[in-house]
Amino acid sequence: MAKVTKAELVDNIYKNSEYERQTVLSVIDAFMEELKSQMISGNVVELRGFGTFEPKLRNGRSVAHNPKTGAKCSVPPHYVGSFRPGQELKKGLWELPVDKDAEK
Repeated sequence: MAKVTKAELVDNIYKNSEYERQTVLSVIDAFMEELKSQMISGNVVELRGFGTFEPKLRNGRSVAHNPKTGAKCSVPPHYVGSFRPGQELKKGLWELPVDKDAEK
């Protein structure tokens, strides 16, 4: 599977619309900043037909290991970003052809 960057998304939207590239970039940047701001405020952002972005509480651990050093440490409870795909996206992904090399 290929990785798509924000710049590539902007170019694709620009090519398929009548908007200027800078306008597309500004709208995408504003959307991402608003999404980030809402999640940092503890809000759930639901985009019907696409999915839901939400902060989820991850339990802390009294004993954890730093993967780089192997040292023991404790991790307090904290929030992480979570995405749940909507029905249309789930269905589209379910029907995505499986690459035999990716299964290994």
